[in-house]
Amino acid sequence: MLPIIMDLYTQIKRRRRQLGLTQRDMQSRIDMSRQQYQRLEAHGNPRLETLTLVAEGLNAELMLIPRDKVHLVQRLLEEATDMAEAPPLDVDPWHGLLDDMDDTSGHEQ
Repeated sequence: MLPIIMDLYTQIKRRRRQLGLTQRDMQSRIDMSRQQYQRLEAHGNPRLETLTLVAEGLNAELMLIPRDKVHLVQRLLEEATDMAEAPPLDVDPWHGLLDDMDDTSGHEQ
């Protein structure tokens, strides 16, 4: 089996787990039996249409990335993952932004 295909199965399974989904959950998300989905993750030979359907169910996109650009895309995804693990920003990012500034306009508060 081609290494890129093997990697695709791993990516599908990893993404499903990141979303906290079970194979049974995928059944309702993409209208595919759990057994069909299980075969896909177990290195089945899916059609492009099936892969597209699975990607949609995983809130993902299928893409062809030139080999010489794969490392750039992987780095970008790693950076995005690192940012996702950072503490969340305030709900209102403007809240308190000007609180520490001196009132230089001459107006009293």
